[in-house]
Amino acid sequence: MKRFFTSTMLAIGALCMMLSSVPAQASSDTIKVGAILAVTGGASFLGGPESRTIQMQVDKINAAGGIHGKKIDLIIKDSGANPEKAISFTKQLIEEEHVFAILGPSTSGETMKIKNICEQGKTILISCGAAEVIVNPVAKYVFKTPQKDSFAVKKIYNDMNEKDIRKIAVLAGNTGFGKAGKKQLLTIAPEFGIEVVAAEVYDKKATDLSAVVAKLMANKDIQAVVNWSIVPAQAIVAKNIRQAGWDVPLYQSHGFGNIKYVEAAGAAAEGIIFPAGRLLVADVLPDSNVQKKILLQYKHDYENKFDDTASTFGGHGYDAIMILAKAVEEVGADKEKVRDAIENMKNFIGTGGVFNFSATDHNGLDIDSFAMMTVKDGKFVLY
Repeated sequence: MKRFFTSTMLAIGALCMMLSSVPAQASSDTIKVGAILAVTGGASFLGGPESRTIQMQVDKINAAGGIHGKKIDLIIKDSGANPEKAISFTKQLIEEEHVFAILGPSTSGETMKIKNICEQGKTILISCGAAEVIVNPVAKYVFKTPQKDSFAVKKIYNDMNEKDIRKIAVLAGNTGFGKAGKKQLLTIAPEFGIEVVAAEVYDKKATDLSAVVAKLMANKDIQAVVNWSIVPAQAIVAKNIRQAGWDVPLYQSHGFGNIKYVEAAGAAAEGIIFPAGRLLVADVLPDSNVQKKILLQYKHDYENKFDDTASTFGGHGYDAIMILAKAVEEVGADKEKVRDAIENMKNFIGTGGVFNFSATDHNGLDIDSFAMMTVKDGKFVLY
């Protein structure tokens, strides 16, 4: 009897050890989704709206009964735009939380740091970062919702061609987004007959860029300046240029699509030209525009809930969660099937444009997802 008891206890112990080594799975009635976003810090203009938007949409989905009866269990991690934190959170979400998918990060630099981790972990990543290198080359499990920076560059250069601007200066923040944008600006310029006669990189934490502005002003060949940034310093660039009395045309990247940057720059923001998704001008779109209904609905929901102006960045979060939700609705909560569903998703109307993903395009947007805009009387308007 004693031998039997001992054998039984050993068997139970072995079974417990086996079970403890099996990864914990999410409850069968939930879908666990992680989100890594810059809710605080220098990139909070991006991550704050994204976090609020994703939580808002998840709450709506769950209140309606979930997806095929499964509620979304959302875990938001605040990276503060710190790549090392993003790496740590990604490993935690994959290895400990066993999430179904990850939304974000907010920035391109963070995304590039975790891209391979998600790929190796066979975990779907839908990034809110904009740099084209996130999806070029394509990684099986990695997608992104913001428009390609190469398209933004081409929209800017098209406008310059119309104005016969041929010689320009390029400024860029020392972030992943800034570095990728600078590379695109330099690479694509010859296609449009444009010469980049000066190119400068500034620190993302800079509070005064008057020295670099003075350096550029000394070059009398410069006909326009393009600033590529997602950080508050892009408002400082505008201020320093205007304070110096330089009336050169100032173009910004699609990273300028938050009215808070305009407010930070004040009068210096007037006349800034930039490409962006149509969310910023949803109210004036013709009724025939296929995005108008969804843009107005999101704008209404966000602004009424948070008493804050909707931005394109919150829109990137909206697109990320809704693309994931649509895929799960179509094929069920199976990771591989959902990955395949996203890759083959066509005509999904989001805030960033109409998405048509494919095996060779994990962004799914074309150049028409951008419209050229400017700042007039402190507001965004079509250019």
